[in-house]
Amino acid sequence: MAHPQMFDDDDPQLARLRKVTLSLPGVQEKVSHGRPAFFTKKIFAYFGGTRKLVTGEMEQHPQALLILPDPMDAEVLMERPDAFVPMYLGPTGWIGLELETLGEDDLSDLLTDSYRNTAPAGLVRELPAKD
Repeated sequence: MAHPQMFDDDDPQLARLRKVTLSLPGVQEKVSHGRPAFFTKKIFAYFGGTRKLVTGEMEQHPQALLILPDPMDAEVLMERPDAFVPMYLGPTGWIGLELETLGEDDLSDLLTDSYRNTAPAGLVRELPAKD
């Protein structure tokens, strides 16, 4: 059974995300589990996510960015008030952040880091050198 679409294709936050992700080498977009996902060989970013609360209730984050940061960066990112551990992906190191709280430089840096953690080495070499 297909998942229902869980996003508005005209969402300005999705447009911001697409602008950065699709500028990276070899990136494509697909809908996975009802949400936009950005990938090369592996997915490195999702638009929107869900967090399961300790009460068992589900909390939707429709305009969140889900990324796979370096484990060393994950601890620092989780200190942000807008950070959350997304359902299903959280145990493997993924983190959710609200897109509206991210400036353009932060957004670009976070996406590039997640891309570096998942993309094939040949594509990563096409990126500008990391500062």
